[in-house]
Amino acid sequence: MSFWHKRAVMNDESFLQKLFAAGNSYWLTRFVILRLLGFVYAVAFLVAAQQSVPLIGGHGLTPANHFLESVQTQLGSRTAGMLRVPTLFWFGISDNALSIFAWIGLGLSLVVLGGYANAILLGVLWAMYMSIVHVGQIWYGYGWEIQLLETGFLSIFLCPLIDGRPFPKCRPPILVIWLFRWLGFRIMIGAGLIKLRGDPCWRDLTCLYYHYETQPIPSPISRYLHFAPHWFHKFETAWNHFVELIVPWFSFGLRQVRHVAGVLLVTFQIFLIISGNLSFLNYLTIVPFLACFDDTFLCHFLPKVLVRRAERAAQESEPSRINNTIAVALSILIVYLSAAPVLNLVSGRQLMNYSYDPLDLVNTYGAFGTVGRERHEIIFEGTEDSVIAGDTKWKEYEFKAKPGDPNRRPPFVAPYQPRIDWQIWFAAMASPEEYPWTLHFAWKLLHNDAGTLSLLANNPFPNAPPHYIRARLYRYRFAPIGEKAWWKSEPIGEWLPALSTDNSEFRRLLEAMDWLD
Repeated sequence: MSFWHKRAVMNDESFLQKLFAAGNSYWLTRFVILRLLGFVYAVAFLVAAQQSVPLIGGHGLTPANHFLESVQTQLGSRTAGMLRVPTLFWFGISDNALSIFAWIGLGLSLVVLGGYANAILLGVLWAMYMSIVHVGQIWYGYGWEIQLLETGFLSIFLCPLIDGRPFPKCRPPILVIWLFRWLGFRIMIGAGLIKLRGDPCWRDLTCLYYHYETQPIPSPISRYLHFAPHWFHKFETAWNHFVELIVPWFSFGLRQVRHVAGVLLVTFQIFLIISGNLSFLNYLTIVPFLACFDDTFLCHFLPKVLVRRAERAAQESEPSRINNTIAVALSILIVYLSAAPVLNLVSGRQLMNYSYDPLDLVNTYGAFGTVGRERHEIIFEGTEDSVIAGDTKWKEYEFKAKPGDPNRRPPFVAPYQPRIDWQIWFAAMASPEEYPWTLHFAWKLLHNDAGTLSLLANNPFPNAPPHYIRARLYRYRFAPIGEKAWWKSEPIGEWLPALSTDNSEFRRLLEAMDWLD
């Protein structure tokens, strides 16, 4: 080997050593990333534990076992189904399995939140949550579900295989830190581009005239923001474009620039948390932004005992050839899988919240490409009367979070997500034919189904089920600040006609969908 060849090899090795050694500056970064991810996982599994059985259980609104049977039939075999829709529930699914599965996931998530995580534990959590998402159907058809899967997958490679201590001997792999930044970049750029390419109100800076009132589940703060001056809304929209389309580029910059970008990205998500109830989306989105910070930044905000432990770990750590090799292999895989999402970003027909592989490893994201100008609400009502007449008394079913009673204050519910409330929001912009599960929902109410009622805030018929159920569509507007009521509502018309268990056409439709209990 020539002198110059040897020198080139030595220089390459020196560069790689310096690159991998940079991970020694991210002990606190790894600590906060894993703790916040543990919190998000805990919320996600708690939602599943409390809602999965009435939503996708054997007698749920859209049973998961029927879904898996349909996938198997359409693809021709169980093996093909497992490859297209990977989930552990192919090996057996029941109400008890769904419930126990989710509670175990919650328990393991709390272990991560408490400070203990290794690759095995994080791999188990990722596989468990993927299994729920892939049988969740419309109830799990949100961008943050695949975002949690991608974030959770990256986290597997952020820590050692077995050593689960908060500050193990293995230093954080710098390449995985960079992959977190790449994830955060795609999330924000995707959200920014889908807005510019979507609703014209994003381009003329007027979308926030409507957003706070028409978003899925407003918070009490939403009302005050809605009535803010128009110049403030235009400034907010312009700032939104700046943070989503400009700031992410600086997350790959030098330390000080990267820190400023991280602060802007995190504070933007905190504002979104305050202004609405977007499930755990904003908490989850903060996770990759934490990779913008190193220990020199985080040491000013975390307890001194943690800072001292991180400093000691950095001094005692040793490079790991195995971990570095795995990080390189992971990076190559992510670069390869990123081709389709990147092409989607530059495409004029950009898709929003779409996965290109069965495991949801690298996805494309976006949010609020379209903003509604009016808020429509579906109000479900029941009556005990056996004959409907002009004087029939209807009693309203109240949901846990979505607007109903105009005098009820909007709740703070995020990061928790009442999934049926979200789907009712979508259904109000469509017809029952597009949301056939609402027919099954009405059938459940006609039988006072305990599981379905657990998803609601009240049962106006505690002694005996109603004889008829109907759904009416209303237009809701925020009441001016200072009025006692929070909303003003006006009827639009019928959404579902009055239905009873005696209705033969109603029963026929349910039988056709195999939903007749």
